[in-house]
Amino acid sequence: MKKLFVIVFAIMMANTMKSQDVSTEPYLTADDLPNAVEWLPEPPDTIGALFTHDIMQYMWGKSIRDTQRGKEAADHWVTSAEEMAKFYSVPFGMTLSEEETPAIYKLMSRVIPTFRLSVTKPKETYGRKRPYVRFKEPTGIPWDEEREYNTGSYPSGHTIRGWGLALVLCEINPERQDDLLKLGYEWGQSRVIAGYHWQSDVDASRLLAAGVFARLHTCPEYLTDLVAAQEEFKRLKGETDDINSVKIVPHPAAQRHSYTVSGIPANDSYRGIIIEDGQKYIRR
Repeated sequence: MKKLFVIVFAIMMANTMKSQDVSTEPYLTADDLPNAVEWLPEPPDTIGALFTHDIMQYMWGKSIRDTQRGKEAADHWVTSAEEMAKFYSVPFGMTLSEEETPAIYKLMSRVIPTFRLSVTKPKETYGRKRPYVRFKEPTGIPWDEEREYNTGSYPSGHTIRGWGLALVLCEINPERQDDLLKLGYEWGQSRVIAGYHWQSDVDASRLLAAGVFARLHTCPEYLTDLVAAQEEFKRLKGETDDINSVKIVPHPAAQRHSYTVSGIPANDSYRGIIIEDGQKYIRR
């Protein structure tokens, strides 16, 4: 019995140490990052044409919440590296995880909170009401409404995570850049569909992500981790002599997904990207 206890304790300690190996600390501080309050436009005025567009996009999003695309929008509410890796593994073309791709996963775990940190100042400065708060209507993600109710809408934290992660993964696997950017784009549109963000919140986050992405390339820690992630990917692809040190694991997509710019699932009438078995991408 004592021996069993020692074994169990050792396993628990090993798992604890393993979870502490991957840091989620941002690469840069809020003061290091671009200050969106200084250069991004303020949220659209509620009597202007831009806000009219915001309302039209909100109505569009609400109209497709009961479709497959609406379900995907709800699924995109996740924010951690572990959860987002499951989605981005599909366009990346292989399983992204702490176990299978530790160097890439380490990079993801730190860039995601770095991108998110950059929206703190504008959110606090403008305190813009979210669409579902202004209209007093339910959303496509009812379980998160109370938590997000009093948080600023401009810019979108979810969008900057999704778009920023897509940009970073493109540096590692440029052959999949179009597929990665497609998911990154739709990650932001999902927030419009779910009713949590105005279109202008999402658009602003994509601009801010570009600024953060550029700033990251002046950070030695980021550049070091990026090189390590790129080298790991080359080993996984068998492009170096050290191909036996890493196990190659294609991503086993559990189901067929479709993404389109309009948010409507691809079919015979619409153009889009069909993702089949995590391997083949067919444009229609």
